[in-house]
Amino acid sequence: MAHQSDLIADDIEAYLKAHEHKSLLRFLTCGSVDDGKSTLIGRLLYDSKMIFEDQLAALEADSKKVGTQGGDIDFALLVDGLAAEREQGITIDVAYRFFSTDKRKFIVADTPGHEQYTRNMVTGASTADAAIILIDARKGVLTQTRRHSYLVSLLGIRHVVLAINKMDLVGWSQDTFDTILAEYRDFADQIGIKQFTAIPMSALKGDNITAHSDAAPWYDGPALLPLLETLPVDDDLRDKPFRMPVQWVNRPNLDFRGFSGLISSGTIRPGDKIKALPSGRESTVERIVTFRDDLDVAVAGQSVTLTLTDEIDISRGDVIAEAAAPPPVADQFEATVVWMDDEAMLPGRPYLLKLGTRTVSAQITEPKYKINVNTLEHLAAKRLELNEIGVCNLSLDAPIAFDAYTDNHDLGGFILVDRISNRTVGAGMLHFALRRSQNIHWQALDVDKNSRAALKGQRGRVVWLTGLSGSGKSTIANLVEKRLHADGRHTYLLDGDNVRHGLNKDLGFTDEDRVENIRRVAEVSKLMVDAGLIVLVSFISPFRAERRLARDLQAEGDFVEVYVNTPLAVAEQRDVKGLYKKARAGELKNFTGIDSPYEPPENAEITVDTTAMSATEAAERIVAWLEGELDYSI
Repeated sequence: MAHQSDLIADDIEAYLKAHEHKSLLRFLTCGSVDDGKSTLIGRLLYDSKMIFEDQLAALEADSKKVGTQGGDIDFALLVDGLAAEREQGITIDVAYRFFSTDKRKFIVADTPGHEQYTRNMVTGASTADAAIILIDARKGVLTQTRRHSYLVSLLGIRHVVLAINKMDLVGWSQDTFDTILAEYRDFADQIGIKQFTAIPMSALKGDNITAHSDAAPWYDGPALLPLLETLPVDDDLRDKPFRMPVQWVNRPNLDFRGFSGLISSGTIRPGDKIKALPSGRESTVERIVTFRDDLDVAVAGQSVTLTLTDEIDISRGDVIAEAAAPPPVADQFEATVVWMDDEAMLPGRPYLLKLGTRTVSAQITEPKYKINVNTLEHLAAKRLELNEIGVCNLSLDAPIAFDAYTDNHDLGGFILVDRISNRTVGAGMLHFALRRSQNIHWQALDVDKNSRAALKGQRGRVVWLTGLSGSGKSTIANLVEKRLHADGRHTYLLDGDNVRHGLNKDLGFTDEDRVENIRRVAEVSKLMVDAGLIVLVSFISPFRAERRLARDLQAEGDFVEVYVNTPLAVAEQRDVKGLYKKARAGELKNFTGIDSPYEPPENAEITVDTTAMSATEAAERIVAWLEGELDYSI
């Protein structure tokens, strides 16, 4: 690597110390396909002398082999490392690169321009302080320019640079530059980007990258790198109220108990009053502990351990905040959601929501609307597909401390995770708590679940039978209830068809309606168990996620899943209600097993094979299992 500083050769310790105290700027490059994002980053790495000699030799060889510059150095190859990227000449994944100058350190994310990889762009933008939006001067403002600009605005990136690239291919025309700038400014005003810096440049040739270029004498603004070196970083976060999500309760011995985390905003000193949320308990900071020594003051961006003067209950996921200006606590919100999964977002389906260091279960209601990022039009939507953006309401299973995303990215930004596969399926920004979440509280009741069950001499349970249509669930559930009733047990049977005549008569058979169908039945089952009943539920319930929701609503051991295992061919051969025949004829859409999937249980408590036993034998097996495994007494 070429010497970036003479200190490297003369005084390495002085160089390392100077390097340690430089500020760090995270930024991303974005825009449409082939606007020159990877080339720009490659040029920055090359001009800042952050390329080793063997890397440079490999770059020169690769440029001749797979480059797009006729044998000259193709700087994009420094970043486009995937074979598919080099073959197609596009960016697919997010590539992160580090470089530094005498004034600052940088981490840059090269994000893909293709619409199908928009989720990757969101990933790269989630931690960025600045965004460089590239435009090909020959093409002007394109759809992806608008899409990425909208996402930059949505994610609250504070500093925006409009890099009008490839100006050498339009003869450095000022008219072209002014026309693109005017069009972009009109769009930026609509999406809330009030300030940005526009720079004419040629990333390939290096014009206006590290120094002002004579190729554009009409441009009197800064070159790109000097601008990046002077953008303010984190200063405003230190002026905001103190917030620190607790990542770890640090207890190495009996004499020390501290709370470790990254300060997301504000300043803290020993003696400051704090409030722990969501509990609301207050205390005072005793010490600010680091690996080396105690601090007199800590600010946003630092990782520290706080000790308190009082022994209050604080756990991972809680937030330690300034007592005089704590964040609100709620469990229902309005939020913007960017969907990032191939499988569509289904209203009512339970997901895991991770915000800061806290993980809770969340359900999303039907979107209020989704956003056409090209026209900014609000469109009606039942679900969100891959890369779509919508505004929805969220309901959590526990209250959390939060700030609006516009005020604090760490306490307002979240991701959604699929509960079964553990895939990250969405990202979002909280707007505000719903007023109803502040007006509705749990009412204390003197007669509780145990009291109701004791009166019946039994313990409430849910016995959830799942399987294909025609598997015999309803017949088996009916026989089980008859046997339990004969034994003096207090029961109730919730059957899929019967419930659709009343409680769920407004629902159809789309995936969204199926999710809501099971959600409602799961909630009713919970109430019935709370009343001390043994509840038999007979529903196809095709999706594991919703059966998991039903299980999670109950106390440990109160949910018994019964898989009525019948192969599709056998169920279709029976076809008691003629539904398979209609589905095969195209008269019945979204029918489970035909054009809608069924996800078999993976760890059901009971499995009955209706090809090997009769309905009566299956019912007897379930009853025998219940009698052997469950203590009906209180």
